[in-house]
Amino acid sequence: MHFVGNLDKSIYRCITEDITTNAVVITDERIQHIEDHHPGEYEEIEQYLPMAISAPDYILKDRANTGLILKSFDMDGKHVQVVLRLHTSTDKPEYKNSIISAWRISTNRLESYLRNKQILYKRQQS
Repeated sequence: MHFVGNLDKSIYRCITEDITTNAVVITDERIQHIEDHHPGEYEEIEQYLPMAISAPDYILKDRANTGLILKSFDMDGKHVQVVLRLHTSTDKPEYKNSIISAWRISTNRLESYLRNKQILYKRQQS
């Protein structure tokens, strides 16, 4: 298990009010999952994951207690998408908030998500 960073509960309450921890982790199994489905992606985006979690640009609705986190970085027009499962009081106590998957997406894909998915959170522009 690898510690990725801490999330701001006030931001992520748009997914659920029942968040038990700030810690976000990713397991070796999930890293392998990313590599299996998106070869080479984890190495490319690993350094961006803490910022995507701590300061997301958008959070989109997904399954229960799970959100699609979108963050733009200067990566040749690419953006990072993170599937984040939040730990709630009904989960096993030893679990943490967990990255389920993550990969880069194009600007066109980002715009499609913003048009077609429910936006739960949008970062205020400074």
